[in-house]
Amino acid sequence: MKYMKRRGLKLFAVAALLPAISSGILAHNSSITPAAQAASVSAQDKDTAIAGQLTQMVRDFLADVPKGDRKVFDNFFAEDVIYTRSTGVTVDKAEIIKNIGVRAANEPQATFEADGFTVHAYGDAAVVNFRLVMHNLVDGKQQTTYFRNTGTFIKRNAKWQVIAWQATRVPEATGAKP
Repeated sequence: MKYMKRRGLKLFAVAALLPAISSGILAHNSSITPAAQAASVSAQDKDTAIAGQLTQMVRDFLADVPKGDRKVFDNFFAEDVIYTRSTGVTVDKAEIIKNIGVRAANEPQATFEADGFTVHAYGDAAVVNFRLVMHNLVDGKQQTTYFRNTGTFIKRNAKWQVIAWQATRVPEATGAKP
C-alpha cells in the first residue's frame, strides 16, 4: 500500500506538471527571464545590423577602389592595419596608400564585387569573410579572378575600420563557388 501511495503521488505530480511542460513554462532554459530574452533578441538585432553595415561598407569600398582615391583607402583601413596580400606579403597602411596608383596603372580596367558574406560581430569588433570577385581586361580578354578575404573590423570613435586583412587567391577550379 505504501508503494502505491508513493507511486500515485509521483504520477499525480507528473500529471500536474504536464500542462506546464507542454506550454513551455518549464522549458529547458526556464531560468531565462523575459528581460534576458529581450536582451538576447536585441543583441541579435544589433549583430544583424552590424553585419548589414559592414557588408555594405565592403561593397562600397570595392566599388570605389578603381577610382584610386586615397580618401577611400584612408577611411577603410585603420592606421594600425596589418594586411596580408594573396602573395603572402604583409603590408601596413603606408604601403597600401603608396600602391594605390601602382595598382591602378597595372589593372586600369579592374572592377570588384563581393558575395558569400559571413559576419561575426563581437560588440565593437567584427570579423567579415567573403568572396571577392575581380573582373579585369587582360590582353583584350575579360578575365575573372576570385579571392577569399577575411577582415577584422573595429569600431573606434563611432567609425568602423579594418585593423587586419587577409586575402587568399582561390584556385581557378574552385573559384566559382561563393
